[in-house]
Amino acid sequence: MRPRHLQLRAARHWARFLVAFAVVMAVASCTAPPPGDYGQEEGMSKSVPNPPWFGGYLDVTLTPAVRLQDLPPHGTVTTMLSFIGAHPKQPCEPSWDGIYTLDQAGARLGVDGQIGSYRKAGNDVAVSFGGQLGKELAGVCTDAAALSKAYGSVITRYGLDIVDYDVEGAGLADRSAAQRRAAAVARLQAARSAGNPLKVWLTLPVSMQGLTPDGEAAVTAMLDGGVDLAGVNIMVMDFEPLGPGQTMLTAAKSAAEATHQTLRALYGKAGKPLDEAAAWNRIGLTPMIGVNDVEGQVFTPEDAAGLNSFAAQRGLGRMSMWSLNRDRPCGPSSRPEPGSNASSGCSGVTQQRGMFAKVLGKSFTG
Repeated sequence: MRPRHLQLRAARHWARFLVAFAVVMAVASCTAPPPGDYGQEEGMSKSVPNPPWFGGYLDVTLTPAVRLQDLPPHGTVTTMLSFIGAHPKQPCEPSWDGIYTLDQAGARLGVDGQIGSYRKAGNDVAVSFGGQLGKELAGVCTDAAALSKAYGSVITRYGLDIVDYDVEGAGLADRSAAQRRAAAVARLQAARSAGNPLKVWLTLPVSMQGLTPDGEAAVTAMLDGGVDLAGVNIMVMDFEPLGPGQTMLTAAKSAAEATHQTLRALYGKAGKPLDEAAAWNRIGLTPMIGVNDVEGQVFTPEDAAGLNSFAAQRGLGRMSMWSLNRDRPCGPSSRPEPGSNASSGCSGVTQQRGMFAKVLGKSFTG
């Protein structure tokens, strides 16, 4: 309905109105966003807080051990040390894979010394909590204050600016644990100064259709709990059976595109809408290099190059891989892990040592 002051009677005034209206519409057609361009919505975040960075996962307790200093040079990186879980006898005490306390890992594995030397060489480390086999602290430590203290002790000991919460398996469906985790993490973030923020990533399994319902609930718990998520890192690996013409690369791209849409919806629902670029910047990709656990699924060097290009074009904030321990060719004595087609110590494909890290990490140097 037109405003009252535009209801003119004289034909002369009406003609003037039509001219003015035409001008307004012409200007509007040039400046209005096209349908579906949500980047112009009021209050929508356009920030891209993550300089693109690469951080492969290093299994700290795996035998034979791979130390930080053993890794082939592949640029300045932030290596993701995995995994911190709950101590089997003291559920609120952090441990490396339920095997070593932090002190034991320092004494027997030299973790603290490795980190110090690695940083002196210009690199950095982050730490991942959880993992497939261990018990993430929030799932068994039900005391909120103790949980926050447990996370904080790891962050303080290793001087961390980036942490990762790898939530999968039965723990992913634990809604109470998700709420405890979010409350503890939000408290830790609030205790940091504005100039020294704690960046928090949530690592989740996906299908080619994107996040699972439990994965979506995990993201929502973090957002509703007041956590400032750096992003959601999706495990583009071990997919459902691939169809004709599908590859691990096409499957990973499909999962990423679907996750991007879902992430925008979840942030919007939480009252923190993102434009397209900001949403891509909050996504990380972690393929399992070489032979995957699922029979017939192999992430090749060509897949790695294609995924790196895709991630760079979309402006993703993070690239990772499972794992740095596997970034080497297999030898005659290499064997798959029980119940898997893959070895934990080699990729199962023809490659040079450190090749996947070099290819996946290209241009992700933040």
